Amino acid sequence: MNTVRPHRPHTPTLAALLVASSLLAAVPAAHAEGRRVLRPNAAGGTTATRLAGRQGPEGGRFGAARGVATDGQGNVVAGSASRLHGPAGGLAQRAGRTQVHADGSAQHQGTLSASNARGSLQSTGNATRSADGTVEASRSSSATQATTGNSVQRSTQYSSSTGLTHSATCFDASGATIACR
Repeated sequence: MNTVRPHRPHTPTLAALLVASSLLAAVPAAHAEGRRVLRPNAAGGTTATRLAGRQGPEGGRFGAARGVATDGQGNVVAGSASRLHGPAGGLAQRAGRTQVHADGSAQHQGTLSASNARGSLQSTGNATRSADGTVEASRSSSATQATTGNSVQRSTQYSSSTGLTHSATCFDASGATIACR
């Protein structure tokens, strides 16, 4: 079985992109604005970035950043992040990063979180594909209801060799295990 080799061709570019996305929460009170940039990079490829921000008529705000960078050897890295503030105080944000290598191997990582007066959700996932096509993926999620404090933790795993497995465990506000509905 081939293993996926760590490869980070454009980490500084992606890091700058993700830092910029965190600044989008402070987008001025405009209805819509954005910026796109496409340029050659030092690795012999191209880097493309896009920043966008919007504010709704009732005070909700949205910001997003996205970028893709290639090198001269056929490797690609892409990342994106977005954040949404609802007018009633809710917040949702997500970020993802994908790398595809010239040998066909790839990795993806992603996170999601959301919260409002009704509860909260956190979720993380990742997937890898080796050069021989073997796929491994997993996602873990946790959600909590604000009024009762009850929560659920879910885990899903996939392997191209063994298939899909899923589990869920529910808890009350004190942390005791309860039946999931």
